[in-house]
Amino acid sequence: MNDTLEGKKKTQNGVKRMVFSVLAILLQAVFLIVIFTRLNRYVGFIELITRILALLLVLKIYGQHQTSTMKMPWIILILSFPILGVALYFLVGLNGSTKTMCKRYAQVDAGLFPLLPENAEVLEKLREKDPKAGGISSYLERFSGYPVYENTEVVYFDEAVKGLNSQISDLSRAKKFIFMEYHAIEDAQAWGKIQMVLEERVRAGVEVRVFYDDMGSIGFVNMNFAQKLEKAGIHCRVFNPFMPGLNLFLNNRDHRKITVIDGKIGYTGGYNLANEYFGITHPYGEWKDTGIRLEGDAVRSLTVAFLEMWNASGKTPFDTADTIGNYFPPYQAGQNGFIQPYADSPLDDEHVGEEVYISMANKAEKYCWFITPYLIITDEMTHALSMAAKRGVDVRIITPGIPDKKMVYNVTRSFYNGLVRNGVRIFEWTPGFCHAKMSVADDHMATCGTINMDYRSLYHHFENGCFMADCDAVREIRKDFENTMAQCREVTEQYKEGRSATLRLGQLFMRLFAELL
Repeated sequence: MNDTLEGKKKTQNGVKRMVFSVLAILLQAVFLIVIFTRLNRYVGFIELITRILALLLVLKIYGQHQTSTMKMPWIILILSFPILGVALYFLVGLNGSTKTMCKRYAQVDAGLFPLLPENAEVLEKLREKDPKAGGISSYLERFSGYPVYENTEVVYFDEAVKGLNSQISDLSRAKKFIFMEYHAIEDAQAWGKIQMVLEERVRAGVEVRVFYDDMGSIGFVNMNFAQKLEKAGIHCRVFNPFMPGLNLFLNNRDHRKITVIDGKIGYTGGYNLANEYFGITHPYGEWKDTGIRLEGDAVRSLTVAFLEMWNASGKTPFDTADTIGNYFPPYQAGQNGFIQPYADSPLDDEHVGEEVYISMANKAEKYCWFITPYLIITDEMTHALSMAAKRGVDVRIITPGIPDKKMVYNVTRSFYNGLVRNGVRIFEWTPGFCHAKMSVADDHMATCGTINMDYRSLYHHFENGCFMADCDAVREIRKDFENTMAQCREVTEQYKEGRSATLRLGQLFMRLFAELL
């Protein structure tokens, strides 16, 4: 493991920042221990006050407009372990609803979203041609703000390395600007190829912006990585820099993966810009990831999604309307179905990623297949998948055969029994770790993007995806699902049997901490 991201790079590239963080947390813990030891004569009074505060917090959580699956673990944890539960809730349980951040994003969105076309005629055309896909598209337009497009060509990549090679080729031909936003960037071989092209484009007068999540990249880049890019003429911003201690926004990360080139070409999908995604390193056997290339009108939505995060995270003034207008050039592409890139934010009460997955299951008539690296879902999604299977829909879920996080893997498997007993089929990809996040239904609608089927993606992270209907890419995704399942072991029958009391108790206990995984 010394030459994998989990080994050497995590200690080599992130050592300064991690040492600082650990020391700060230890100092904070020592401070709390000293305070409590000196106040031990008042321990009874402190415990009473703590339990009263815990009860008040539990009542507040209970009254929230949120699924019970998200509320009950916090309620149980806080009532059982008041000090630990309250501390964890304030550290990571608050869902990013800080007034400052909400206000800033609202200001940014107010300037950006009016620039997106309404495309009411395209939506109506889709609703007439395919009412079920049209229903999902209508929901996305109303509640995410992103319209559906025609005049966009889609290329599907069944391997991340194919997407990377295509991406580098398109980057090298950029004329005006390049925008790149990724959860994780590793300053290694794969990124080195990209950076060489970016630096060459900067010298040619192209505007280049790179945006990455600090927590996602914390073990993969040095602390001066952003400064290094700036010196090369590449504008760089870091999302939500990690600082130990009480940070109400810490739990919300930027998990999006977007590249926009000249407003004409866009990339998104499951892969980050790190070696393991492209088979350069193999920490968990083979790596399965996917992506798509868009060319045409729909790239406008990817551009807005990028500019939302870029402007909300910077201290400088927002992009002006005149500047933004240059990022939306007219373009004529071949007609190729209906394409709808969309984004999801944890700053509102609308869980777009989850609703799209639930809608795919609800509207499917013949089959609905999913692939996800993690399966930690709410009762609402469990019910939707189960009801689809009970209606006779062929519902299948592909998960990894080799986990990247064993604890998360155990929690993932704890959901199998509740699904398979209702007719859902579960497959584990035996060659290694599947990191793709996709769904496909009835040969006429599919999704591809960054949204895992777990609490973090569905409730806590900034995410993005792409809904596609009646285009060639949908059928290509269906074919890739078939090829992937041929490499899987089906574990449906294995998990129909009851679990031992010890195993069930352990899994239920781990679910208390599912939001932290």
